[in-house]
Amino acid sequence: MPIQSVILSTGSYLPEKIMTNSDLEKIVDTTDAWITQRSGIQSRHIAADDESTADLAIAAAKDAMERGNIDPLSIDGVIVATTTPDQTFPSVAVKVQAALGLPVGLAFDVQAVCTGFVYALATANNFIIAGQAKRILVVGAEKMSSIVDWTDRTTCVLFADGAGAVVLDAQEAESNGNRGVLSTHLYANGTMRDLLYTNGGPSSTGDAGHIIMHGREVFKYAVTYMADAVNEALAANDVAAADIDWLVPHQANIRIIEATAKKLDMDINKVVVTVDHHGNTSAASIPLALHEAVADGRIQQGQLVLLEAMGGGLTWGSALVRF
Repeated sequence: MPIQSVILSTGSYLPEKIMTNSDLEKIVDTTDAWITQRSGIQSRHIAADDESTADLAIAAAKDAMERGNIDPLSIDGVIVATTTPDQTFPSVAVKVQAALGLPVGLAFDVQAVCTGFVYALATANNFIIAGQAKRILVVGAEKMSSIVDWTDRTTCVLFADGAGAVVLDAQEAESNGNRGVLSTHLYANGTMRDLLYTNGGPSSTGDAGHIIMHGREVFKYAVTYMADAVNEALAANDVAAADIDWLVPHQANIRIIEATAKKLDMDINKVVVTVDHHGNTSAASIPLALHEAVADGRIQQGQLVLLEAMGGGLTWGSALVRF
């Protein structure tokens, strides 16, 4: 029987500190109305100075394992999507592995910025389908506040911190109601890398740098590419947009989310939206939104869930999952 990667459980972690738009008004030339109108963001979580990306990832992974009553010794892989690692090396993934007492197995980070979780999910799914792993912890974790220029009002109001996680398990498709990851679709166009980037790095400036974004151009491509990725997932599985129970998009901007839903002729009530209180947490945004909708009962076992994202690179992708 064919093997599919089933999401056994989800988990999340958000830093204690909440920064509202009113708080931002005190440190940069902006207003609550300006931020809300252009992004839909009203508040976001910001990690403490001594709280690292690995700390966030470990907390979210632990939450997912506890909620699913997962034995740590049953996990044979960890993949963490992040663009804000604690160190150049080692990876955040090996820190998660050690902190949670997981056995020796594969552990590495994936870097595709806001599309990172979809890339990590696809990678884990392929390991499982190939028979090289049976249970993989997939985490999206970011401390975006560490690479934001807090004097740049066009970017500092958007990005935030947090982590989300899922546990993927190898199961026989015919015996579990065809649950699992049905398909994944990944893309990148490196000729557009200068639309969204950081102005630093270990081999260039010697530091992480800050986020630089050409927002208007990013918006234009985001709507097109995210809709394309969704349509490809639908076509690959011979389903219509109306068949999708929930769309879980990358939480970059409410205008992008609404425009994508409109382009797909999808009811906005079937779209999971957390950008208003999470902000843009890059690779963490999809697993955070997924967990919130699972935890509050919206997403139910057996439903069709479509994940999609676009990020710096430019990268974009989608995954269709029967939860």
